[in-house]
Amino acid sequence: MNITLITVGKIKEKYYRDAIDEYAKRLSRYCKLEIVEVADEKTPDNASETVELQIKEKEAARIMKYVKDDTYLIALAIEGKKLDSVQFANKLEQLGIQGNSNIAFVIGGSLGLHPTVMKRADYKLSFSDMTFPHQLMRVVLLEQIYRCYRIINGEPYHK
Repeated sequence: MNITLITVGKIKEKYYRDAIDEYAKRLSRYCKLEIVEVADEKTPDNASETVELQIKEKEAARIMKYVKDDTYLIALAIEGKKLDSVQFANKLEQLGIQGNSNIAFVIGGSLGLHPTVMKRADYKLSFSDMTFPHQLMRVVLLEQIYRCYRIINGEPYHK
């Protein structure tokens, strides 16, 4: 299975990069992982809704360049469906069984995702009603994908 993480913004902190590298290494025995970082737009203080929508639109254009027609797109969004780890593992396993070999997860920037990305998404996934920094969310998502593969393969993993 090919899994792509499409993320807005770069990882600046070494400790996040180290964690991402560790999970990427662990995942290499289960899937082909690609991480794509697209540039984020600077948001001026007190930006109007119109300006914020324009910023999200620019980020969306960058994101969509990496979404192929045959990609099953999962958008991380607060309003998405919440799954526990076993349900998430079942979801990934079912996608594979159904022949979806290209799965992309998209993590938006500080303003979230533009409606065009949300409309294209085949599935919306939420990890919480809380908002997380996109750098941390990348680590959490990779850990959960790794956990999924451990569950799917009947391998032990800390509960």
